[in-house]
Amino acid sequence: MTDAPSYDVIVIGSGPGGYVCAIRCAQLGLKTACVEKRDTLGGTCLNVGCIPSKALLQASEKFHEAEHALAAFGVKVGKPELDLPTMMKHKDAVVESNTKGVEFLFKKNKIDWLKGEGKVAAAGVVEVAGKTYNAKNIVIATGSDVASLPGITIDEKRIVSSTGAIALESVPKHLVVIGGGVIGLELGAVWGRLGAKVTVVEYLDRILPTMDGDLSKEAKKIFGKQGMEFKLSSKVTSVKDNGKGVTLSVEPAAGGAAETIEADIVLVAVGRKAYTDGLGLDAVGVERDERGRVKTDAHFQSNVKGIFAIGDVIAGPMLAHKAEDEGVILAEMIAGQTGHIDYNLVPSVVYTWPEVASVGQTEDQVKAANAQYKVGKFPFSANGRARAMNATEGFVKIIADAKTDRVLGVHIIGPEAGTLIAEAVIAMEFGASAEDIARTCHAHPTLEEAVKEAALAVDGRPLHM
Repeated sequence: MTDAPSYDVIVIGSGPGGYVCAIRCAQLGLKTACVEKRDTLGGTCLNVGCIPSKALLQASEKFHEAEHALAAFGVKVGKPELDLPTMMKHKDAVVESNTKGVEFLFKKNKIDWLKGEGKVAAAGVVEVAGKTYNAKNIVIATGSDVASLPGITIDEKRIVSSTGAIALESVPKHLVVIGGGVIGLELGAVWGRLGAKVTVVEYLDRILPTMDGDLSKEAKKIFGKQGMEFKLSSKVTSVKDNGKGVTLSVEPAAGGAAETIEADIVLVAVGRKAYTDGLGLDAVGVERDERGRVKTDAHFQSNVKGIFAIGDVIAGPMLAHKAEDEGVILAEMIAGQTGHIDYNLVPSVVYTWPEVASVGQTEDQVKAANAQYKVGKFPFSANGRARAMNATEGFVKIIADAKTDRVLGVHIIGPEAGTLIAEAVIAMEFGASAEDIARTCHAHPTLEEAVKEAALAVDGRPLHM
């Protein structure tokens, strides 16, 4: 359409993948626009996902620390009083600051925000709120939506998704979480710290099922001591609003007698699904897989030339930082440069306390590949800084190739694990051996020394254990 506004790139979706892709495109001199139907930029992550949940996790940690941990440091504060409305205002202020920040970056980089719901009208043509725009390149970055279970209707009142769980008006007496993955555990931790009884129902036989088995076991033990209850190898067969609360029917996953659980609130946290319906993809011939994700080649291009996809709408982990990296790489490819991402080195973090973080292969994956390997573990209970923090639960685990000593995976549960994992990621990006990490001077006293000690332990020579 010759009379329509034209762009080098139009990105549909302003989540972490979309807005970062748009910024990098603009930096590279490409005329860029980004489509967003929300009133604010940032997508699920900034508005109702990663950012607000972390604000509540941090705030609830402070509350729990004041109530249970400060006295051990000689700080007496008495029994703290929860001001939930103020805690929610903190969360909302953090969200506003981040979304306004993205809006500023759009203006700074001269990126046009096309407001409204977008769809691909044809190859090279995007329609937004009844208006048509031309684009040499179209990037689908629409992210993901909440997944549910058959027969369960999420009303965001008593039966909530993560969106409703970050906006409850009062602390539930009993919160049942369906799903023992990252989202369920994080939001269960928030409300558990604030006084709720939390029961997690998980279909598989362990929580955090995609992480290393040792992490799963340790996390269950630690979270159990914190008061979280678990029903593993269990399936929810019905969830009904009874007018005063919610009644759940839960059965063994392998079959057997059902039990009834009464709850005030039920959080459905069974994963997310690609948000690709309603974009006009089928009409223009863009192929999708059985999970609704866009099929792409190594350059993020779909089977239709000029239509690309990144983030949660394509295969791979549904993580904001994975989408961001893909957005940058795609922008550089469109501009004629090259880029690369190693999906084995995308870290995963659970922002509970203690945190859980992982990168690379789990021990089960290494075993399944019939690889010869060595393991080094070091507990935070033997780390001086962790002792000073009264944060001695957990460990660092490093898996290395038995012949080459190359690091295959690093798995951490403990204080600031999400920060500590960065050292492991960069080491693995450069093909480091466990010996490389062990020979690197680490400041003392720091939590990072636990990573060094785990690397030493791979060779059977930790210094402080």
